Amino acid sequence: MAVFKDISYGAPKELFRTLDIYLPQKEHFDVFLYFHGGGFVCGDKADVGPIADYLTSRGIAVVSANYRIGTGVRWPGYIQDAAAAVAWAMKHLPEYGQCGKFYVGGSSAGGYLSMMLCFNRQYLEPYGIHPTDIAGYIHDSGQPTAHFSVLEAKGLHPDRIIVDETAPLFYVGLEPRYSPMLILIADQDIGNRYEQTLLLVSTLKQFKIPPEDIVLKVMHGLHCQHTGALDENGESITGRLIDEFIRQHP
Repeated sequence: MAVFKDISYGAPKELFRTLDIYLPQKEHFDVFLYFHGGGFVCGDKADVGPIADYLTSRGIAVVSANYRIGTGVRWPGYIQDAAAAVAWAMKHLPEYGQCGKFYVGGSSAGGYLSMMLCFNRQYLEPYGIHPTDIAGYIHDSGQPTAHFSVLEAKGLHPDRIIVDETAPLFYVGLEPRYSPMLILIADQDIGNRYEQTLLLVSTLKQFKIPPEDIVLKVMHGLHCQHTGALDENGESITGRLIDEFIRQHP
């Protein structure tokens, strides 16, 4: 595996607008772009470690991007960063080898980002990219309703369930189709996150999204406990699920 770190993907050239590239030892590869979690106040692109190790060993390149975080960051700045990272990767990864298809995903706050890019075309459109240009999405424990950090910034209780323009769920049904998606959630997740995820899946089905394009995996444990977990062979559990999804949705 070859690793290229702290590559700037946009102006201003701040640490939050950097990404790392993990390349497999092969000339032709699909690409998985990952956004870390942390509630938009913490987390780092290095959190992808076990997933990157697993996927590169299976011939899949991994790009892990930072984005704006912190108490002073306002919506939708981090979504705009995520879109810029995707656009950079789709433009520049061919410089590192023969790219196949691109897949986008994230965990927790990163899962919220992948949902927003998947369901709301306005973020990728400035780069000439439609959400369906992405071959598939991996939404890992993301919040499909208005994110609790957005509610807090508005002075609202973070446990409120609100579906407005800040919620990925708000945009479901505005497009005739979506790329296939793997949706991961823990059975003992953050309060109401499991139920919200089931509502997202139900809403997708309500709009006649083909059931084979919606892969729901309910993991045993706490919020994102599975994301960095290893199996009995020391390999990434989430990485294996992503690899299986990519191979089933080429």
